[in-house]
Amino acid sequence: MTRVLIVDDDPDIRELMEFKLNQMGFEVHTEGDGESGYAAACDVLPDVVVLDWMMPKLSGLEVCAQLRATPALERVGVILLTGKSQEADVQRGFAAGADDYILKPFSPRELVSRVEAVLARRTP
Repeated sequence: MTRVLIVDDDPDIRELMEFKLNQMGFEVHTEGDGESGYAAACDVLPDVVVLDWMMPKLSGLEVCAQLRATPALERVGVILLTGKSQEADVQRGFAAGADDYILKPFSPRELVSRVEAVLARRTP
């Protein structure tokens, strides 16, 4: 089963994403801050991580950089989910190693489509 880790400090957004991804057959794990999110990624070894940008302890960008620097996680799909919509922010997200970038507010269907697209691109 495909594992997705959601890391977002907003419990309502986490719950919405978890519900929709579970409904689509994904094994979903959630965390509420960047530090516990990175630790969970090391334990769970997810196929995709959905990261909020602005979180306590470690930002989504910092977590993304740590994932890319960790040999067991360097190939995990990373989707940044954020309200930061400026072109420079999008560039920073991709420069940090994100595979995709979703702006809040978002559609749960769009989230599923983006997760599936990242998985398809990462499949060897």
